[in-house]
Amino acid sequence: MSESNGKLNLEDVNIAEPAMVKRAVGAAAIGNITEWYDFGVYGYLATTIQKVFFSDLSPTMGTIATFGVFAVSFLIRPFGSFIFGPLGDKIGRKRVLSLTVIMMAAGTFILGIVPGYAQIGIAAPVLVLLARLLQGLSTGGEYGNAMTFIAEYAPDRRRGFFGSWLEFGTLTGYAFGATIATVLSTVLSADQLVSWGWRIPFLIALPLGAVGLYLRLRLEESPAFASLKAKEAQQKPTKSEFRSVFVDYWPVMLLVAGLVLAWNVTNYMLTSYIPTYLTDTLPKHGQPGAGETASEVLQIVVLVVLMIVITFLGRLSDRIGRRKVVMAGCVALVVLSLPSVLLLRSGGDTATLIGLLIMGLTLVCFSAVLPSTLPAMFPTHIRAGGLSIAFNISVSLFGGTTSTVMSALVAGTGDLNWPAYYLMGAGVVGAICIVLTRESARRPLSGSAPIVTSEAEARELVAAQR
Repeated sequence: MSESNGKLNLEDVNIAEPAMVKRAVGAAAIGNITEWYDFGVYGYLATTIQKVFFSDLSPTMGTIATFGVFAVSFLIRPFGSFIFGPLGDKIGRKRVLSLTVIMMAAGTFILGIVPGYAQIGIAAPVLVLLARLLQGLSTGGEYGNAMTFIAEYAPDRRRGFFGSWLEFGTLTGYAFGATIATVLSTVLSADQLVSWGWRIPFLIALPLGAVGLYLRLRLEESPAFASLKAKEAQQKPTKSEFRSVFVDYWPVMLLVAGLVLAWNVTNYMLTSYIPTYLTDTLPKHGQPGAGETASEVLQIVVLVVLMIVITFLGRLSDRIGRRKVVMAGCVALVVLSLPSVLLLRSGGDTATLIGLLIMGLTLVCFSAVLPSTLPAMFPTHIRAGGLSIAFNISVSLFGGTTSTVMSALVAGTGDLNWPAYYLMGAGVVGAICIVLTRESARRPLSGSAPIVTSEAEARELVAAQR
């Protein structure tokens, strides 16, 4: 922006090359595929994992321990965000993303080669815990940098559409992991699955990570980060990023954390807790529930529906605004969560599918829009760090613990509607936060130059302010 008149000049506007934007989106999404592939496998094979690593515990305690190990990886995610978030603002988003994708894949691979409790005793669950901690540490820097990377490459008028592809990667990874786990559960006997079959999907993670690393190493840094580094070379150092994030931007941090709470409580309820709720919790309480294979197939069907819908919602948010779509999701959580859970409890494939679809379509209101909404809430120099820290603190406290909290609340109270109550509370928090959030659709990122798709659009943008 011209220092003399405060107005845009043509050289202040970045023109996004379509091929480069697509490569950036694909490279960022592959990390989400790797991460959520692991979550899909772990969630669908939770009962088998319990038998392999927690065979000395009662069924109820074994379920809580299995999800507890899942949740512990989330508790370390803030530490990963403290390391890799600011590092992305210092050395570049691309370098951090290259490191985190291979760390995630390595953690999943290690989990697949750990001997069971019957072979090495207590050392088995300890090693599983260490593998999950490695994944949590890397994931703490992965998602915030990935959101930032896509947002800084995408044209302002299409950021919602391109940002939604990040969560398309999430759904793809989860569906891929869930499908492999379902096929193995179907074609192998129970003994084969427990003895060796469960390891196969975890071992596949390493080549997935290698592909992700290759794609990310071929990219250049985002234009916003490159511009930031050029300016920093000519300026004196500013205050530390941690001080800036927690002192100057604490209201934004709270808003981000609240939005992430609504998003990820819904996310982990559907993808991590509900499979066990249908196949284990409901039958134990005399409810119909669903057979393991039927539940897995229905979940995959829902994921495919969400994959079809998500980019259309992202595109819609570019037209009508992010806040309207997110608010629709919050209202749906408050109004439709109890009907959704009651449908799951009623049994039968049709009722179960409708209940899952209600929950899934509510989730996609957040998944399609927040990857483009959240990065716009921070300026370029602290975007990756501030976003990573706020995102992962919220996920670790509320998202990743959802399965453990639900298992404990249902077991302790006997009330099978707790998933609905929890989702309704998340919806209220999300609604308050989105009301207080500034609309960012079709606007440049805070502290960044406008990004357009052509030179003609750049000239039009410059001429419009004169």
